[in-house]
Amino acid sequence: MNLFLLPLALVPQSAPVDIAKKALPKAAQCVVCSSEGEGHGLEKPAAGVRYKGREFFFCNAKEVGPFKKDPEAFMPPVLPRKAPELNLRALDGSALDLKGKVVLLDFWATWCKPCVAAMPSLSKLHTKLADRGFSVVGVSIDQDGLKKVKPFADKHRLPYPLALDSTKDPLWQKFGVRQIPAMFLVKDGQILMQWKGKVDEKVLEDAIRERLTK
Repeated sequence: MNLFLLPLALVPQSAPVDIAKKALPKAAQCVVCSSEGEGHGLEKPAAGVRYKGREFFFCNAKEVGPFKKDPEAFMPPVLPRKAPELNLRALDGSALDLKGKVVLLDFWATWCKPCVAAMPSLSKLHTKLADRGFSVVGVSIDQDGLKKVKPFADKHRLPYPLALDSTKDPLWQKFGVRQIPAMFLVKDGQILMQWKGKVDEKVLEDAIRERLTK
């Protein structure tokens, strides 16, 4: 098929193209808010763009700039997909043996209040399912590393292991983390599910149980 004979609207753009205001729908979901785990349903869009044959809308015109700069960062994730190699070490320096386990990687920081608020639920899930081959692993992105995380760990005494992310070759970058908390369910070298922001404990547990060995 000759692409030059196709109507312009049917040709997937390699770069985002603005949608005229008069062509915006009465209601749509904001792609930026949804990608950040803050989807708030349908609303009147302030702006829109076409990208690779699809239309994306924004609740605030200021969101268009970040989207145009890196549109692929806002695309729905491909699942399952290959996970980056996990060479994590506990705070005492020992290697974490995660082979054969269903692992919930939780990227967090001591200064992130939503991250800390999620820890009781993660602790409960880890304790409940650890004997079935499951583990939560908290990967700290704190820039001060052990200096910040060790006192936090001593105070909270979490039942699951904490690890420090590398400053030279950050794991969070390999996983495409743009905000925290960010969680990834990993098994056999594959990312099976991922979440951003606040996640319901039952949603996590159902996803974990589905992947555990019977």
